[in-house]
Amino acid sequence: MIIATEAQRAQRKDLASVANPALRLRSITGVEKRMIIIRPVAMTDLDQLETLAGMAGVGLTTLPKDRKFLRKRIKSSQLGFENLVEHPEGPAGEIYLFVMEDLETKKVIGTSALYSKVGGFEPFYSYNIETETFKSDQISISKEVPILKLHEEHNGPSEVGSLFMHPDYRHGGNGRFMSLIRFLFVAEHPHFFESTVISEIRGVIDDAGNSPFWDAIGRHFFGIDFKQADYLSVVNKRFIAELMPDHPIYITMLPKSAQDVIGVCHEQSKPAMKTLADEGFVYENKVDIFDAGPLMSCRCDQIRTVRLSRRAAVKIMDDKITGDPFIFCTTGDRFISGCASLREMNGAVEIGRSIADALRLQDGEAIRYVELRPK
Repeated sequence: MIIATEAQRAQRKDLASVANPALRLRSITGVEKRMIIIRPVAMTDLDQLETLAGMAGVGLTTLPKDRKFLRKRIKSSQLGFENLVEHPEGPAGEIYLFVMEDLETKKVIGTSALYSKVGGFEPFYSYNIETETFKSDQISISKEVPILKLHEEHNGPSEVGSLFMHPDYRHGGNGRFMSLIRFLFVAEHPHFFESTVISEIRGVIDDAGNSPFWDAIGRHFFGIDFKQADYLSVVNKRFIAELMPDHPIYITMLPKSAQDVIGVCHEQSKPAMKTLADEGFVYENKVDIFDAGPLMSCRCDQIRTVRLSRRAAVKIMDDKITGDPFIFCTTGDRFISGCASLREMNGAVEIGRSIADALRLQDGEAIRYVELRPK
């Protein structure tokens, strides 16, 4: 057996990257090859954000391909970031929308969002999966029947959502980086968020935007298709309270096609669900009322990124730093984030000059950081 040397392997990788430009994208331990950052969304991102939304398809409720809606969301996000310097009385439904940018091409390649509070302004709806017991002493039978029970939340929690990556960049830890930056932000500004964070995972929907769960339940009460209902739920949830029945729904009476997708996530959402599970999120038998996608939750102070992240001053190094990747962000009122190998030394964090320059970091400036992946 012939074992290639490090130099040979590096040469092969370089040749492969010339043949296939996609391979030149940032890798886990080679972040300097293609500098990628995460920052707050700006109005100049509107065109590219609309393009990303068009790629997301149906079911990513909070990222519709609606220019007017996206413009409004960008404005709301800008206001949220501007108010970081003020200590709020409590979470008030602020939106923080992040974008991932390839600095070489100036291309927006991903997005994710953080909502300081859902419920309270208008109810947050979900189905609880519970059981109801039916018993007959006369024939000695006791049977538990699973049901869906409508639940309204009027006071929180916080929520993460709108996670989407350009298909060409779904590798090298980019998706995990895009997801976890929200929790690093929470760790830096904990008083802006509720004690619990949730995530609604996209449920089973086909390429045409059809949901077997919606067809079995929602369509009968709303009289509209899934795509329209999904969009309207972002604009104004009032119609849900007006039309959605609040009595229990017996799961065993639903068509098998609907039963089979309850609590099941969309194929494209499996990596996001795995990332959340690694962070400590759990599925607690709650599902979305439209597509029955799983709802995951975690106490804010128990999220791995929040719990294990730490602060330290930066020491910029000219030599290349190797090792496991970290995600990190600036502190204070200027937010920008990167992913690179760091070195913890004598109470400081050593960082390569290229990534430091990309984030405009100065020697001695404080950053918050954590390992990209759990050990």
